[in-house]
Amino acid sequence: MSRAVKTSVIGSYPMPINTLELMQDYFLEKETSWQRYIDQATSEIVSAGIDIVSDGQTRDPFIQLFTRHLGGCRVRERTEIVGPVEYQDPITVLDQQYVRRIIPRNKSLVGVLTGPYTLTKSCVDMFYHDEKQLCFDFAAALRKEAEHLQKYVDVISIDEPFFSQGIPEYAGELLRIITAHLSCPTRLHACGDVSGIVAQLVELPVDILSHEFKASPHLFGAFKEYPCTKNMCIGSVRSDDSRVEPVEEIVSHVRKAFDIFGDRVVQLAPDCGQRLQPHDAAYQKLQHLVQAGAVIHGG
Repeated sequence: MSRAVKTSVIGSYPMPINTLELMQDYFLEKETSWQRYIDQATSEIVSAGIDIVSDGQTRDPFIQLFTRHLGGCRVRERTEIVGPVEYQDPITVLDQQYVRRIIPRNKSLVGVLTGPYTLTKSCVDMFYHDEKQLCFDFAAALRKEAEHLQKYVDVISIDEPFFSQGIPEYAGELLRIITAHLSCPTRLHACGDVSGIVAQLVELPVDILSHEFKASPHLFGAFKEYPCTKNMCIGSVRSDDSRVEPVEEIVSHVRKAFDIFGDRVVQLAPDCGQRLQPHDAAYQKLQHLVQAGAVIHGG
């Protein structure tokens, strides 16, 4: 395995949250409650041996994590769009600053943005009545967050699971708003079966493509049909199944990726975020991912 290949997480990591404790801290006006969960998640990801770590996205589900802090958004059972979507203040930056201080210097950090199309599709629009305009306003807000994030992270990952259900013709324009002229590499993570949109994915303005190759191994064949110059993050353990894949199985899977993408394989990761995985299974999957990487690196 090339020295450039790193093990990574996609974003979320399962952390049992004591909601009563958080409520008590809130009413006592304590502001550090979440740090202990971020600390625990990050520490476990690091101890598993992962090269590119995250904050575990423990603070909120990946939609509300952003919409709760954007102007024009009202969070109830779902996020409702009640006015112009506007960036107000940094959203995830403080968490990333904290993680940067506590992780070893030899570890890299990924900052995760929920993509504008997925945010749009996950909200109830009571204001725009124009999906495209709402997407572009989300993209403009996320651009401002990305400008702050790039100072503290080594890669910015944009999470667009809704692309697998139908990618908009303006997807490239949306992503370009966020990624243009950033100082760090960018990754697009689109989980689900993206075999029908590979032709569009390989043209998107990001540096790295990340997909569910373990749950959908037929994606290898789909990508083989299209010239692709992008670097690749290979989903190598499932996020929808608690079975912990043996190291040998992961090694075999990753070698298939090398057969197709060669040295453009730069990251190995779970198929998706691990929030819904049992805690022990999530940790063991990361451990086995790291062990598989070591086997491949050794020849």
